[in-house]
Amino acid sequence: MKILWFIPTHGDSRYLGTSKGARAATFDYFKQIAIAADSLGYEGVLIPTGRSCEDSWILAASLIDVTRRLKFLVALRPGLVQPSQSARMAATLDRLSGGRLLVNLVTGGDAEELAGDGQFLSHAERYEESAEFIRIWREILARSHSGDPLDFDGKHLKVKGARLLYPPVSQPYPPVFFGGSSEPAHELAAEQVDTYLTWGEPPAAVAAKVADVRARDATQRRTLQYGIRLQVIVRETEDEDLRAAAELVSELDEKTVAAAQAKFAQMDSVGQRRMAELHSGRFNKANVREGLEISPNLWAGVGLVRGGAGTALVGSAEQVAERIKEYAAIGLDYFVLSGYPHLDEAHRFAELVFPLLP
Repeated sequence: MKILWFIPTHGDSRYLGTSKGARAATFDYFKQIAIAADSLGYEGVLIPTGRSCEDSWILAASLIDVTRRLKFLVALRPGLVQPSQSARMAATLDRLSGGRLLVNLVTGGDAEELAGDGQFLSHAERYEESAEFIRIWREILARSHSGDPLDFDGKHLKVKGARLLYPPVSQPYPPVFFGGSSEPAHELAAEQVDTYLTWGEPPAAVAAKVADVRARDATQRRTLQYGIRLQVIVRETEDEDLRAAAELVSELDEKTVAAAQAKFAQMDSVGQRRMAELHSGRFNKANVREGLEISPNLWAGVGLVRGGAGTALVGSAEQVAERIKEYAAIGLDYFVLSGYPHLDEAHRFAELVFPLLP
C-alpha cells in the first residue's frame, strides 16, 4: 500500500469556493508540504497540471534538494511538448533525484484550456495522440540503455532517429500513471501504462472499472497496478469530521456551485461527468450528508466546486482506514490523497491513519 499526498500549486484554503482563509501559492509553502510529506513517510506527492497551476516539472526539480525519499508524480501533457524533449526532461529529473520520478499522463478535458494551449483535437483524437506520445516516450527512454535510435511514423506524431544519450535511473523508464474513465482511456491504460488511477467513486463502481481494465490488460499480457485519487477529512471522532466537512463548505452559496457545475459540464471528460453524477449540484448546509454521502464515509461535497477529484473519505481514523482497506481489497495499490489545508491535513492523516494501515 503506497500513500501519496498532494501539493496545491493552484492555492490552498480552509474553505472551498472562496478566497477567505486562503494560503498563498508560494514556493516556501510548497516546500513545507513536501518536507512534511517526506518526513511523515508518504510515498510521494502528486503535482497538478493546468493553467491555474505552477509548472509541475520546474517545481518537482526545485524540491529535490529539500527532500530525501519523496517521489514526484509529475504530468506529461501530449501536444504541449514533443515526446523526445519530454523524455530528456524525464531522464534528467529522474537522474538528479536518484530515481524518484513518477509520471502522470494527462490528456485533458477542458476545451477552453486546451485551445489556449494550441490543442484543437477531439476527445478521440487526443487519445490517439496520447497513445502515440507515450509509446515514443517509453521507447526513447527504454532504448537509452542500449543507445538504439527510434523511428516512428504515426497519425499525429513522427520521429526519425530519436535518441537519448543519458538514460534515467529507473529502468526501463520512470513508471507511468494514467487515469481515465472512457473506453479509449481503458484501452490506453491496458496497452501502455504501469498504474491505472481512478477518481474516488463508490467501491462497486471502482471494482467494475478495475475489472474492465484488468480484462483488457490480460489480453495484452501485461500486469498493471491500480490506484485511486481521493480527498480526505479525518478526525478522531465521527462528529468532529462531520463538523470539519460542514466548515469546508460553509462559505459556499448556490450561485458559486451553479457556476462551477456549468463550467464542468462543458468538459468532454467522461471521468468529470461521472464525478458530477455523484451529487445533485445542491447541498444542505445544515446537513452536509444529505445528498452528498454516496457510500459509507464517501462524500461528494468537494466536487460541488472542485473539478477532478471531487470525493472525500470522511470519518474517524478507524472508519477511513477501513474504507482504504476496502479499496485495497479490490486491488488498489496506490492512494493519492489530499485535504484542506494541505499542510495541516498531511500531518493529521499521517498521525491518525498511518498506524492503522498495513
